Amino acid sequence: MVEHLAQEGHDVVIVDSNDEVLERTQDILDVLCIRGNGANAQTLIDAGAKKADVIIAATASDETNMLCCLIAKRLGAKYSIARIRDPEYNESLSMLRHELDIDMAINPERATAIEISRLLRFPFATNVESFARGRVEVVAFRVQENDPIAGLPLRDLSRELRGIPQVLYALVERDGNVFIPYGDYCIRPGDRVHVAADAVTITNYFRFLGKDSVKIKNVMLLGGGRISYYLAKIITPMGIRVAMIEINPKKAEELSEALPDVNVIYGDGTDQELLDQEGLKQMDAFVTLCDRDEENLMTGLYAVRQGVPKVIVKNNRVAYADLISALGLDSVVSPRSITCANILRYVRARANSEGTKVEKLHRLVGGKAEALEFVARANDPYIGVPLKDLHMRKDTLVAVIVRNRQVIVPFGNDHIETGDTVIIIACESGIGDLNEVIRK
Repeated sequence: MVEHLAQEGHDVVIVDSNDEVLERTQDILDVLCIRGNGANAQTLIDAGAKKADVIIAATASDETNMLCCLIAKRLGAKYSIARIRDPEYNESLSMLRHELDIDMAINPERATAIEISRLLRFPFATNVESFARGRVEVVAFRVQENDPIAGLPLRDLSRELRGIPQVLYALVERDGNVFIPYGDYCIRPGDRVHVAADAVTITNYFRFLGKDSVKIKNVMLLGGGRISYYLAKIITPMGIRVAMIEINPKKAEELSEALPDVNVIYGDGTDQELLDQEGLKQMDAFVTLCDRDEENLMTGLYAVRQGVPKVIVKNNRVAYADLISALGLDSVVSPRSITCANILRYVRARANSEGTKVEKLHRLVGGKAEALEFVARANDPYIGVPLKDLHMRKDTLVAVIVRNRQVIVPFGNDHIETGDTVIIIACESGIGDLNEVIRK
């Protein structure tokens, strides 16, 4: 989080009680570090909370985070962000935010569970992001040899493949490189392609490609942490049968009581014999949610070898991202990355009080690209001008325009009107204003 904020030009102060953390941070980042308790008023004063634009409280304690935000706002901080993770606070979150003057509450585990539930909806997808209140989706998938789009230039798809639903090919990842494809780009097997359209068109598109044959009915979750709890609460009402393996006997018992519709199994989920006994080969999806990324990686690879159609791996280590992809594990979720993207969106929006600010932000392809949502303002210079007559920032693309609930995949003659939701794809980070992307 600090690394990205510093890269985007913010002056950052870190408060932590651990000397080793502070020393390591100062060695690699140009930020000010202060040792102390973030819930102590004097420590916050020393850190400059009185003049801070944003205070981000992200300790392991929800209560400390809430108290830190309250004190910082009383001292004069403009905005506050608190990490609040405990399910017990989830139902009363709106009241807590109001009473404690918290501007944004972020729950990494719940946000991760929502992202996993989207991947289970599209089992063939490696990533799914939604925009414009769910009306628009950006879906990433790996192109296979037998896919009808393989070997064809984008400009020829409609002519060669009669009836193919019209989506925008927003981003392509090939051999570790990420770029925006144009009409002469020829799709190859192995390419990881991001397509954007409204939810109905996206569904019809993948049905046309023949990728809708696998339906998720049985899911096995490795680990009984908060992500597993939130995920089970989301997917069991969808008619999906869930088996959850937890190594801690007390925790397994508590989960069994809290989730009566879930088959909670006490045991070591990294034990291959146990996985086989509990029917791993019969599962439609396997989701690894252990605390240790190495265990998630190894058990995920075992599930792939056993032929499980959909394997989703939790990984917080950025250094592992390319390795995991090379091993054939395409669906990777990172609570840290999801949290970082949410906080960056909020900070960019507050930093850009005058322009057309970011409404939503998703980091794509391990942070190599971003998808951003804006709402067009009246009197901005691009309003009413055909896109072909506007200058676009290099390596950016207007992916989708939403106008009066109608989703438009734009071409050169289309234009942006006041109040439109505009979704931008960019092969860079740091964009905080739509006027930075489009100009006359």
